[in-house]
Amino acid sequence: MFVHTCSACHRRELIFPSQVLAVDNTEHGIVVRFACWCDAEQTLVTGVDASRPAAVPAAA
Repeated sequence: MFVHTCSACHRRELIFPSQVLAVDNTEHGIVVRFACWCDAEQTLVTGVDASRPAAVPAAA
C-alpha cells in the first residue's frame, strides 16, 4: 500500500495492491501504473535510479 494524490480527482488516497495495473523497471526507476479510486489511471516512479551504478559494499 502507498498514498497517492490523484492528478484527476485531486484526492489523497491509499492505493492497495489490487489497484496496481503494472510494474516496470526502467532507466528512470520503477514505474508503478495503477488505477485511482476514481478510475483514473495514474503512474508513480519510485526506487533507485537504474542509470546510476549500484553501490558495492566494501570487502571485510
